[in-house]
Amino acid sequence: MRGLARKFPLQKMKVVEEPPAAHDGQETKSYRVLIVDDHPVFRFGLMQLLNAETDLTVCGEAKNAPQALDAVRKLNPDLVLLDVSLEGTNGIELIKQIRAENSKVLILVLSMHDESLYALRALRAGAQGYLKKREALADLVTATREVLARKIHVSRALNDQLLFQLARGLENPTDSPVAQLTDRELEILQLIGLGHATRQIAGELHLSPKTIETHRLHMREKLGLKSSQELVRFAVEWVSQQQTNT
Repeated sequence: MRGLARKFPLQKMKVVEEPPAAHDGQETKSYRVLIVDDHPVFRFGLMQLLNAETDLTVCGEAKNAPQALDAVRKLNPDLVLLDVSLEGTNGIELIKQIRAENSKVLILVLSMHDESLYALRALRAGAQGYLKKREALADLVTATREVLARKIHVSRALNDQLLFQLARGLENPTDSPVAQLTDRELEILQLIGLGHATRQIAGELHLSPKTIETHRLHMREKLGLKSSQELVRFAVEWVSQQQTNT
């Protein structure tokens, strides 16, 4: 993963060593973890899994971006586990907001979304790892320890894709036309595909309707679509495909 570390340099901060093995009479350091996910049952499952480890403690939980930012400020966790799909601001934008306020906290993304499209965005935004939710229970503790040890965690398949990308000097590790969209445009495409109108999207993202319309125009140009109707159809089909693949 050295190539990835050079491609996505981590913020300057004090290095956290891997937790040492516990010895008689010696306490193991407990790392504080904040869980950010809009599904309470999933949060509960993660909490039970992590709290079973002697060196990991869930210090809090949040279901959306405002709660997550408030928890990071108040609880000062070592690691934030967060989903890409959240109420309001999506996980990629939340990573940027957390990173703007706190350069030390580590971030591991847990998501049901296509890693070839979202993982690279998460790393660029400031995360140190990306894990598919269907793999979370089996690999979460390992991924958590790798991130706490200052390593970047992605699946073996995605690692191979990214290394190939770096070797060939490619901008995107996927042939999907959606990869051309910015993080904000991708967020808007998701909302369009879920049936949200321009004013509704503007309200959810705290942007003006004019700004949303400008994003829609740029999206049409990048995707080669001629009209707003074509953009809506594309978005609906894309969201449906994403849900089918999860």
